[in-house]
Amino acid sequence: MRHSRIPLVVTVGVVLATLVACGDDSSSKPERLVLVAYDSFTPPDGAFDAFTAATGIEVEVAVGGDAGELVAKAALTAGNPEGDVLWGVDNTLLSRAVEAEVFDPYVSNAHPLEPSLVAAGADTVTPVDYGDVCVNYDIAALDALGLPAPTSFDDLADPAYAGLLVVPSATSSSPGLAFLLATIVQFDEAWPDYWSRLVANDVLVVDGWSDAYYTAFSRYGGDRPLVLSYASSPPAEVLFADPPLPADTAAPTGVMTSTCFRQIEFAGVLRGTDHADAARLLVDYLVSDEFQSLLPESLFVYPANTSTALPESFVRHAPTVTSSLVLDSATIAANRTAWLETWSEIALP
Repeated sequence: MRHSRIPLVVTVGVVLATLVACGDDSSSKPERLVLVAYDSFTPPDGAFDAFTAATGIEVEVAVGGDAGELVAKAALTAGNPEGDVLWGVDNTLLSRAVEAEVFDPYVSNAHPLEPSLVAAGADTVTPVDYGDVCVNYDIAALDALGLPAPTSFDDLADPAYAGLLVVPSATSSSPGLAFLLATIVQFDEAWPDYWSRLVANDVLVVDGWSDAYYTAFSRYGGDRPLVLSYASSPPAEVLFADPPLPADTAAPTGVMTSTCFRQIEFAGVLRGTDHADAARLLVDYLVSDEFQSLLPESLFVYPANTSTALPESFVRHAPTVTSSLVLDSATIAANRTAWLETWSEIALP
């Protein structure tokens, strides 16, 4: 999802006229809104120009940590926020933000959104994108080892794949937490035993997704050909290949679709903002086709707007995930602390 190290230059279309019709009046309209986001949120240059042209409001993006750190900071500053809108709280962390009263509830209906994504937002936030957190593999590296691609969770704990898997930490990384939740869905009460098997099979746990993918993964000089990433990572590998690959070239990485956990990201109006009306307009813009069309090839996620077409790179290279593992936010909220404590005892040195 976060393969945005190389900016993608895209021209943003004209924002829908409803932004003007619904905007703050000139006496109260702010000159600037601050969109708080995780470190790897790097929209293309000019991504907010249409919003500014329609409303007269500039957008400043303030990044700080990964999604877990972002939510932790927002909880500490709830009611006195560091910005106006937060981008990037996902369904694994939403319950924590709701409990901390981080958001002024607002669900945009300005554009057509996938109903199941809207339903996951607890009547508090607006879905902006979704994707699947899955184990990926380096095809060439496994071939060099004479190993077939693993196809199941149990394969990952098989001694044949000892020392080959790297995952981000469930305590400091949103995808890491998603993988933990996937194993809980898969193994139910036996999930601690499964993690003990992974640890015995020399799984490497690192702080964050970037550490796992761009340092430990064999595609980028590491020694681990199995990495927790996203189902949308193969298109990124083709688009960002160095030297470039022809568009019809097969992706150099594959996806274990049996391990995928559905991750939904949301944007919300931060409680305590002095510009709530303008902040709602910004949320409306974030789910407009103009902005949503930028997401697949910049953040490598799927748009929440059902009218936004996917680019050819996704159609050609992203695998079809027919049955993502899911867990409702209420269950996550009730058990997250206990699960993380148990996981830490098993997986962290």
